[in-house]
Amino acid sequence: MFALFDEAGKFLAGRVMSEAESSMQIELDSGKRVKVKAANVLLKFDKPAPAELLAEGQRLAQEIDLDLAWEFAPEGEFAFADLARDYFDAKAGVTHQAAALFRLFEAPHYFRRMGRGQFKKAPEEIVKAALLGLERKRQQALQIEAWAEELAAGRCPDAIREQIYKILFKPDKNGPEYKAVVEATKRAQKAPLDLLKGAGAITSAYQFHWKRFLFENFPKGTGFPALTAPEIKDELPLSSARAFSIDDSATTEIDDALSVQGLGTGTVVFGIHIAAPGLAIQPDSAVDKVARERLSTVYMPGWKLTMLPDEVVQAYTLIEGRDCPAVSLYVTLDEATLAIQGSETRLERVAIVSNLRHDKLDAVITEATLTGAAPADYAHAAELAFAFRLAQALKAQREVVRGKPENFNRPDYNFRLDSGGLSEPEGGELVSIGTRVRGAPLDLIVAEAMILANSSWGGWLNELGLPAIYRSQASLAPGVKVRMGTKALPHAGMGVAQYTWATSPLRRYVDLVNQWQIIACARHGRTAALAAPFKPKDAQLFSIISGFDAAYTAYNGFQSGIERYWTLRYLQQNAITELTASVMKDGLVRADTLPLVFKALGCEGLARGSHVRVRITGCDEMTLDVHASLVERLDEAQAPDEDVELPEDDETEASGPLTLAIDMNADVGADEPADTKAEAAPT
Repeated sequence: MFALFDEAGKFLAGRVMSEAESSMQIELDSGKRVKVKAANVLLKFDKPAPAELLAEGQRLAQEIDLDLAWEFAPEGEFAFADLARDYFDAKAGVTHQAAALFRLFEAPHYFRRMGRGQFKKAPEEIVKAALLGLERKRQQALQIEAWAEELAAGRCPDAIREQIYKILFKPDKNGPEYKAVVEATKRAQKAPLDLLKGAGAITSAYQFHWKRFLFENFPKGTGFPALTAPEIKDELPLSSARAFSIDDSATTEIDDALSVQGLGTGTVVFGIHIAAPGLAIQPDSAVDKVARERLSTVYMPGWKLTMLPDEVVQAYTLIEGRDCPAVSLYVTLDEATLAIQGSETRLERVAIVSNLRHDKLDAVITEATLTGAAPADYAHAAELAFAFRLAQALKAQREVVRGKPENFNRPDYNFRLDSGGLSEPEGGELVSIGTRVRGAPLDLIVAEAMILANSSWGGWLNELGLPAIYRSQASLAPGVKVRMGTKALPHAGMGVAQYTWATSPLRRYVDLVNQWQIIACARHGRTAALAAPFKPKDAQLFSIISGFDAAYTAYNGFQSGIERYWTLRYLQQNAITELTASVMKDGLVRADTLPLVFKALGCEGLARGSHVRVRITGCDEMTLDVHASLVERLDEAQAPDEDVELPEDDETEASGPLTLAIDMNADVGADEPADTKAEAAPT
C-alpha cells in the first residue's frame, strides 16, 4: 500500500512500511524512510506507483480551470476528493483526487485552506481582488521584462532614467525599475553602473556625483522659499573701531572682521567683530527653520549652496563701506608684552572700512613686511603688523599647552574653474589648481583671532551657566577624535581650555545657536540663563548637534569627492602622466603637487616616507579611481614625521577615492576635507 502525505507544504508519496494508530513509517522512492503523522496522510492507494501518481496528478492539476472549479465547489467546507468528484466525474480515482488537491493548494486566492485536506471557497469579492492583483503582477512582470531587454540592448527607458539615483543609492527592491536593472545586469553580465552608462542613463560623471549628492541631501531641491531678512530692532551704538575683514575673493558670507585701537599708547584694544544675524533671526522663525534644515553652507570648486538665501546673507554680512551690526569681543592687551589685561563683549554697529582679499594680497602682505624687514605699502599696515605679532604669541602659548608645536607640512589647494563661479558648473570647465602654504601670515592672523574669540566666549558662557555647543578633544593620543557636546571641556589639539564655534553664524548653524547664547550673556549678564533660548540639558541642543554632525560630514565628504573629480580632470586637461609622490602605507602614495592620494602598484613594500615617481595609467571619473604604477624610487626612505598635523576640520590623514555603489546599495566614502576658511588650528 502507498500513501500521499503533506510535509511542511510539500506533497510526497511512498510505500507504507508500518502503520500505528497515530503515525506511519513510509519509504520514499529514494530509499529514505520517514515517520509521518497520521493526520498528515491525505491519500492511501494501491496503484499507480507513487512517482507516477505525483507526476500525473501535477499534470492534471494544471488542466483544472480555477474559475470553473470555484463555481462547482460547495458553499461550506469540503474535501479535495469531493471537488474531484464534482469536477471530473463521480468515480474520480486517486490520480484525479491528487490533481484536485494540488490545484486547490496552489490557489489560496480561490480556496482557503481549512486543514487536513479541507477547503472553503473564498468570497467572490476576494477572488476578484486577487485576480486583479495577479493581473497587475503579470503586467508588471511583462514591463520588467521589456525594460530589462532594452537595458541589456544598450537603451535606457525613460522610467529608469527618471529614477536612476533612487535605483542606485536608495532602491525600493520591490520596485519594477530596480528589478529591471537587476535582471538586465544578469543578462548583460555587467555591473549596474557600467550597464547604465552604456545605456546612456548616465552621460556625465560630474552630473552623476552632483545629482547623487542632491538626491541624498536635498531631495526637495536647492531653492529657498520666499524670505525677507528680519530687521534688527535693537538701537545699537556705533563703535569707535574701524574694522577690516580678511577673506577669499569668492567669499560672500563675510562673518568676521578685526580692528586694532590704541597703537603707540602702551595699551592696545584688539577687536574681533562677528556678523550678528542672531540679533534679528529668532529661534523657530521662518529664516531659522531654513537654516536649521541646511545646517551649513556646502562648498565645492566653482559653486556653493549657502545655508541662508543671498538676500538674507547680504543683510548681515560685514561688507565694506557700511556700519554693520556685530557681536564684538574686545581684548585689552599690554602693547609691549601682549599680556591680556581684560576682555569685553558688546552688541554694536561697526564701521567696516575694508574687505581684504588674501588671494590678492598673500604675495604683498608677507612676514617680511609685517615684521618690518621690508616696506609695508598697503592699507592697515600697522594694524596687521600688530595682529600678526599677537597671532604668533597666541599660537606659541597654545603650543605650550599642546606640548608640541603645530606643523603645516602640506599646502592648501585652491580650485578655479573657467566659469568664474557665476553659474553652476557642468563638469567640463577648464580647471586650475593653485596652492597656498598653510599658516601664511594672513591665515595665521584670522585663525588665531577666531580661536581667541571662540575659546573666550566658550569660557564666558560656561562661567555664566549657559549651555552651548562645544568642540573638545581629550588628548593628542592616536585615535582620539574631536567631539561635539554641550559641556565646556578642554580641546587638546587646539591647546585651549574650551572651544566653541561662534564666529561663522552666516554659514554654520551651530555658530548661530552659540551666538544666541552669547547675545543673552551680553544683554543680561549674570541673569542670562533665565533669558537664553537654550537652557541646561535642553534636548534641542542635542538634536542640533546630531543633525549638524551628520550634515557636516556629508557636505565635507561631497566636497572632498568633487575636488578629487576636478583633480582628475586637471590631470587629463594637462596631459599629466607622471607624478612625484611620497609613500604612505599599504601602497598608498600622496602626490607632491596635487591634492591626490591613490594606490600605486609596486609601492606596497616601500617604507613610509619614500619619495617616488609614479606613472598614471588611467583615471575613472565615475568611481574616482586612479590607476598608477611605480616608475622609480627617488630617494631612500625617510623617517615619517610624527608631528604631521592636519587642521581641526581635517582629522584624517588622506582623502581616498570616492567609492561608488556598484552593488546599488553602498555609500560614498571620502575623508573630511579641511575647512574652506582656516579659522581653527591643527588638532
